[in-house]
Amino acid sequence: MSVAIGFTGLAILLLLLALRVPVALALVAVSLGGMTTMFGWDTAIGMLSSTPYEFIAKWTLSAVPMFLLMGFVCYHTGLTNGLFNAAKVVFRWLPGGVAISSIFASSGFAAVSGSSVACSAAMGRIAIPEMVKGGYKPSFACGTIAAGGTIGALIPPSILMIVYGVFAQVSITQVFLGGITIGLLTAVSYCIVILMVSWLRPDIVPREATGARDVSPRQALIDIWPVLALGVLVFGGLFSGFFTATEAGAVGAAGAILIGLVLRRLGKREMKDALLETLSTTSALLIIGVGASMFTLFLSLSGVAGYITSAVGGWDPSYLQLMLIVVLIYLFLGLFMEPFGAMLVTLPVLLPIFELYDVSLIWFGVLLVKLLEIGMITPPVGMNIFVIKGVAGKYASLMDIFKGVSTFLIADIVVVALVIFYPQIVLVLTG
Repeated sequence: MSVAIGFTGLAILLLLLALRVPVALALVAVSLGGMTTMFGWDTAIGMLSSTPYEFIAKWTLSAVPMFLLMGFVCYHTGLTNGLFNAAKVVFRWLPGGVAISSIFASSGFAAVSGSSVACSAAMGRIAIPEMVKGGYKPSFACGTIAAGGTIGALIPPSILMIVYGVFAQVSITQVFLGGITIGLLTAVSYCIVILMVSWLRPDIVPREATGARDVSPRQALIDIWPVLALGVLVFGGLFSGFFTATEAGAVGAAGAILIGLVLRRLGKREMKDALLETLSTTSALLIIGVGASMFTLFLSLSGVAGYITSAVGGWDPSYLQLMLIVVLIYLFLGLFMEPFGAMLVTLPVLLPIFELYDVSLIWFGVLLVKLLEIGMITPPVGMNIFVIKGVAGKYASLMDIFKGVSTFLIADIVVVALVIFYPQIVLVLTG
């Protein structure tokens, strides 16, 4: 009977999500209703009163607001603005060099933001006008930045990876290390796409280095020293074992504030905006997390998680069959759900299955973030697409931007396939 209630709750949850009910509200409502049906109102209220504290009080989660604050301070003070010019110094000689520069600038921005939306917004304002001026087709220019923005959640510090590490109870530092390789692989695959389009369709991507302003290497280095210093401080301490993830976030936030003050770019308005955005983003994430924790408990007590694990074990799918199902699930969810909701709704069901198959949860976490980020550039709810439309809407329509990003989706699928067939791509740095 409890299993039937669990599956009913799962079906109701999917229905609520399809009706665009907020993820956190849907998770809490289904969990509360299911627990009431199984054990009574008092037990359900007891879960509702205890779960928020049990989830939010996890010390590791304090890394989330710290890294968010670091990213928002860097964004509002313009500390990352020089990344694009610095990348052009290195890559402008290549066919499609300005677009390639924007991809690597996005990778640099990712190292201090952890957010694909912030990455898309920042790079979109800087790079799209210059690409259009240089002869790039506007739709492709916008698609390049939308795709490049997804790197923001792959290269650490990734907020998605922090939350995954807490839920899966794996080392966040190890997941970060795996994210470095898949983030760089994604950047390289995007650059290959740009080179191929430049070669096959010079009407879309000019072969000559046009539209790029002259920037001396010395000036480029001066422009990016704050980001370099911050990166060395945070990741040097984190990956050497000197800092925990939480301590690294706190040091990074303090470092960003200090650099902003020294450069006189951080005033009251910038600090207020950074703090408010950090508070609102953190609150939204934690509310979803509380709902997911309640839903996990509901599925566990109803027996659904164990039933699904037993069913999969009885079916005994091969590794490739299992991964194909997982990929299709997340590509489908990415069509209408934002990444955090999609991740936290599915982890209670999928994690036991991967433990049964003895799959590395560090590897799966990195692959999961990659799949979730593909959803950021797929219609109809590709968040990065709407961000680009907001910052560069005068250059291309929403449909044109979706068309411009389609070629990069092919590269994403290739990267996913490589990671599935060759897990060591992710695990090479994790030891």
